[in-house]
Amino acid sequence: MQSAPPSPSPDTPSGLPAALGAYFIWGFLPLYLLLVTSVPPFEFVGWRIIWTLPFCLLIVALRKQFPALRAALSNPRTMLALLASAVLIAVNWFVYIWAIMENQVYAASLGYYLNPLLNVLLGTLLLGEKLSKWQWLAVAIALAAVALLSAGALTTLWISLTLAFSFGLYGIVRKQVDVGSLPGLTIESLILLLPACGIAWYYAGSPAGTSFGQDWFLSLAIIFSGVVTAVPLLLFAIAARRMNYSTLGFIQYLAPTIVFLLGLTVFGEQLRPVQLGSFILIWIAVAIFVADLWASSRRAKAAKSIAAA
Repeated sequence: MQSAPPSPSPDTPSGLPAALGAYFIWGFLPLYLLLVTSVPPFEFVGWRIIWTLPFCLLIVALRKQFPALRAALSNPRTMLALLASAVLIAVNWFVYIWAIMENQVYAASLGYYLNPLLNVLLGTLLLGEKLSKWQWLAVAIALAAVALLSAGALTTLWISLTLAFSFGLYGIVRKQVDVGSLPGLTIESLILLLPACGIAWYYAGSPAGTSFGQDWFLSLAIIFSGVVTAVPLLLFAIAARRMNYSTLGFIQYLAPTIVFLLGLTVFGEQLRPVQLGSFILIWIAVAIFVADLWASSRRAKAAKSIAAA
């Protein structure tokens, strides 16, 4: 489970526009991937890593975060943790891109609906965090949704679980490291740069050749992958500092909801009954989880007001 950012002060600018911007970009990312469907998913992940690094460095420079970057690079424990998180995020990127390009949009959407609930469970199992009875109920319903998929949609279940677990474990690893989101992603991109260049070199030497440099529009679309990786992360970091955790927790479901709707409309993927049943269970679990999060936040605010009186 992600740790809550500090409560914003009354004078802090609203983080809602930044949060909406981040989750809208993540939600509509499948539309961008339509521009690069001719690029093999594995090659595209390589180019995404290559072009994410310069955009991250640019934003680090603009935000004057080079001291934080140098501090993380000089800490062996931090670098070891970021090596693990880099592998996890690379797996997540590849599976997500592959799923969208293979028209498995619902499976991708379900993975990110499951992710916050899985974060709660991982926080309990690995970090010793406590769950309320309502959160346990939400987790149980989510497990029922997974069981339903395993009974009727086993061929796509691995996509949802891989996305949920890779991003969930990524969050657990990053939670243990004292490094900001943007410097962390910059170092992860740096760690993955050598294998990413190896992937690009492999495809350049293949009979089909590299996808980059053959067509100016496709090349620009590939370069743009750095923007759609770095910008929403920056917006999310801004929102996390300015918003209450409960509000941000509610907004995060915007992205998988957009992906689900794109699957129904733009991608025209058939929604099987077993998938619909699983989504209904997940939506119930999400509603319980968000309601409990919201109630806990209100109780904490009330207790703080009484203590301050």
